[in-house]
This record gives sequence, structure tokens and C-alpha cells, in this order.
Amino acid sequence: MQRLLLLGLNHTTAPLNVRERLAFNADDRAAALAAFRQRFANCEAVLLSTCNRVELYVAREVHGHPRAEEMAEFLAELRQVPTSSFRPHLYEKSDHAVVDHLFNVASSLDSMVLGETQILGQVREAYDAAREVSAAGPMLHPLFQRAIAVGKQVMHETPLAEGRLSVASVAVDYARRIFDHFDDKLVLNIGAGKMATLVLRHFAELKPKQLIIANRDPAKAAALAQRFGGQTAAFEQLDEQLASVDIVITSTGSARPIITAQRFAAVHKRRRFRPIFLIDIALPRDVEAAVGELENVYLYNLDDLQQVVSQTQAGRSGAIDAARRIVAAAVEDHARALRVREMGPVIDQLYKRYHQVAQEELARTLNKLPNVTEAERQHLEELARRIVNKLLHDPVHALRRADETHAPAEQYLHAMERLFKLTLPETPKGDDAAQAD
Repeated sequence: MQRLLLLGLNHTTAPLNVRERLAFNADDRAAALAAFRQRFANCEAVLLSTCNRVELYVAREVHGHPRAEEMAEFLAELRQVPTSSFRPHLYEKSDHAVVDHLFNVASSLDSMVLGETQILGQVREAYDAAREVSAAGPMLHPLFQRAIAVGKQVMHETPLAEGRLSVASVAVDYARRIFDHFDDKLVLNIGAGKMATLVLRHFAELKPKQLIIANRDPAKAAALAQRFGGQTAAFEQLDEQLASVDIVITSTGSARPIITAQRFAAVHKRRRFRPIFLIDIALPRDVEAAVGELENVYLYNLDDLQQVVSQTQAGRSGAIDAARRIVAAAVEDHARALRVREMGPVIDQLYKRYHQVAQEELARTLNKLPNVTEAERQHLEELARRIVNKLLHDPVHALRRADETHAPAEQYLHAMERLFKLTLPETPKGDDAAQAD
């Protein structure tokens, strides 16, 4: 029997400086999953890493490994950070709670921006990445497929995505507080990520004097420049651009800040300390926090923007309630289907055992009745079969349709083993089995 486990942190439990230390890019994630499979060969895993969360989903045997502490140590080793630096910010979930959490994540009900659609694509990317390295198996395959379907259903059947306040729109609102007009402003976009593109689109609607795109990949920069009517700039000449622009949007995949306090201090002197608005939506951050302490520098990161975005939830209770009803129903359906799948083989064994008992008793009785005709024999066999089916119908129906779907299926299976004297697969003995999971 398999057990679901989740270990993670997100924007509600961990500040940005903790999240960025645990973040995984696509290459890191592939390597992490390969390392996980090598260490825990009989387990399944999906690693979800976005700017707002890092979550490790695991399916393993009930008394197997890894445990929560082993999962935390695994993440610490991969990111080369001490476990103590992020352990207080972690949440742990198991079984039914994992399903509930994932379905809420895929439906953007656990997002910084309620109703945002990017998280659904990120859940799919995480699942696809696990499939590519064969890290997802019979437990996580249906779970993530169902989560993606539920996310789509919420987006299509509720108004959750309508009228949402996004990080991009909040960034523009902040810019309006700093600048009265934009027709003379220069906007520099560093990077070509999805979030940066969304923010850039909002700023393009303000019709600034000029949009400048800089990226390590010139082709990506050119594509964005063409899309938004801007021009490209060499990534190696960022200092020259920083010295002249008024607004900077940055979202690269750099592991370290590309705009340090020392670097920008020199640029700021060339600017003669004119006001500059920096929107850092990268994880890890592209701009050192100390840059924001300089005169006339207005620096905002993901956590700053979150404070405004989170205020929109109260005014959208109707859409949220509708989405949560869909998620709750889907969670119960998944739990019911999982129970049927886990109990199916045992129920089959139960029927086979007692039909065999009935046939053995019938044969013993028929041996004492030598004058029974073939037709009478068939009637007696049918009678025995129907009696067994009727006796087992109610307990089996109760197991399959139990109202309480939150209890571990293991409890029901062991109850069946004791009540009906079935022989179930043995669980591990010794210290490992003694530890309650």
C-alpha cells in the first residue's frame, strides 16, 4: 500500500530570502528528481518549484522511506543550505491532506494572486518533468492528472479568474505613485520570463517613451521587442542602460543578484541620483536588498507586491466559494476512487475465500446425499453462491461507500483481515514498522 507525503513552503510560510535559497530551475529540478530516484528507488516524486513555493510530493510504502526529516535533509543537501535555515517554515501533509492541498494549488486557491492561471501550467510542467525521468508512477500519475483537470474546471466554471488583481497590475500602480506621466520615461526589461512578460505588457499599455529589452539570449530579447514595439540592448551593457532608464523590470534565472549594491551605487552617481523604479520579480532575487536603501531608489520585490494583492481576496468571496466547492468534491471523488483501487484486490480475495468455503461445505454435504440429481446439485450450488454474496454484500458495500473517506484505507484492510481471516501482504517488522507514520 502506498502513502502520499508532501513537504513544502510557500509565500505564506516563508519570506522571500528563504524561498529563493530553495528554488529550483528546470535543470536543477531534473537533477534533483534523478538524485531522489537514486536514493529512494522504490518511491515516486514530483518537485514543484515556482517563485512562491517549493513543494516535494512523494508516494512511498506505508512504512518505507523517506520520512519528513529525510525529505528536508534531501532538499538541504541539494541546495547546499542548512536544514535549520528553512525547517521552521516547512509544512508537512500526508494522504488526504496532500490531495486537498494539490487541488487547491492547481486551482490557484493557494496562490498569491487568486485566479492566476500561471500556476496550472507550472503544476503541469512539474508533473511532465517527473514523467520524463520516470519519477511519477501509479500513485502520482492519476493524482496530478486529476489536479490539472480540477484546475481547468475551476477556471472554466467559476469567475475566479475574472477581475483578479495581478502582480503586474500592482507594479504599474506603484509606478504611478512615483511618476505622474510616462511619455518621457524609459523602461528596461531584463530577462524574458513569463512574469516579466506580463509586467512588461502592462507597462507597454502606458505608452512610455521607449521600451528596452535585455536578455542573455538575443533572440528572445528581439522577440519581446517586436511584440511590444521596443528595442533590444546588449546584456553586457546593462550599466549603460541602468544609468539612463527610469523603470527596470527584472526576472532572470541567475543564481546570484545581477544588480548588487556596489554596482548600482556607481551607476546611481552617473544618474545624478534621479528617481528609479525597480521591480524585481525574480527568484532568487536579481537585485540586492541594499539597493533599495539608496536615495531615490524605489525597489519592490515579490513579497512587497504580495501585500497589496492579498487584500483582494475578501471582495471575491463568491468566486472563491464556488471554486472551493469544486475542489472539495474532486478531493472526495479522488479519495473514493483510491479506496476502491486499494480495496479491490482484497475484496476479490474475500469473495474467493468464502465461495471456496461454501463449495467445500456443499461438497461435504453432497457426499452424504448420494441420490441428489444433477439439477438438484446445480440448485444447491446456486443457493450456496447466493448466500455468500448476500452475506458479504453489506460489509463490502459499506467499505466501498463509507461516508468517512478521510480514514486511512490501511485501517479498513486490517479490519477485514481480522474479521474474515484473510491473508494480506505482510508489513515490515521491527523498528521500521514500529514507527508510526
